Amino acid sequence: MIKLSVVIITYNEEKNIERCLQSVKKIADEIVVLDSFSNDKTEEICSKYNVKFIKNKFEGHIEQKNLAITYAENPYILSLDADEAISEELEKSILEVKSNWDADGYYFNRLTNYCGKWIRHCGWYPDKKLRLWDSRKGCWTGENPHDRYELNAGSEKKYLKGDLYHYSYYSIEDHINQVNKFTKIGAETAVKKGKKASLFKIFFNPLWKFKVDYFFRLGFLDGYYGFVICIISSHATFLKYIKIRELNKKTGK
Repeated sequence: MIKLSVVIITYNEEKNIERCLQSVKKIADEIVVLDSFSNDKTEEICSKYNVKFIKNKFEGHIEQKNLAITYAENPYILSLDADEAISEELEKSILEVKSNWDADGYYFNRLTNYCGKWIRHCGWYPDKKLRLWDSRKGCWTGENPHDRYELNAGSEKKYLKGDLYHYSYYSIEDHINQVNKFTKIGAETAVKKGKKASLFKIFFNPLWKFKVDYFFRLGFLDGYYGFVICIISSHATFLKYIKIRELNKKTGK
């Protein structure tokens, strides 16, 4: 049986971290928490568990997650966010994999809880995530704040049954605040890569985003919160493009 390190990055996660740690007790041989100098009770809560707690200045989601892996004693990694927890079915699947590790990485579905409601449409489910892997076979990549783990070419991936629970937002205000934060990071990353935002994109892309999520991805089946999510996602698209445009203006591009 392989030994598994669970790796989590945190910053002010007192609302979520204990649920996350509780969910991995039966599968983790080691838990690593890389914290970005939280000023709430995150560290105090982690101290109640057998956690390797390390602090490091936040340099970006991708950078922080790649760094966190280096503190793990085992090459086999389950990477979680503090606002996530594994379901009983996923726990069972991971225990089976620990006894018979026969792929380079494993992915599973993520189910998101939004203001107390499980969201099964809007393009939010099934949200396939590759979170269990041999760290010698890949690394975190993508564009901040949207990170993804990428295995080396030719690596084998397998699907596991069971959901990864994601407790995303406790209020609509939380969602709006996060969108403002993430669109700023996303726009800055895009501008560094030379991307621009035309007036056509600013006008058309938010409308198309809403149409796809609400109608094609059946967001209307999630009721009131489905509508709210699709509207905010459309607004996030709008914010990202106008922020790209404004940043380009400031730099004279």
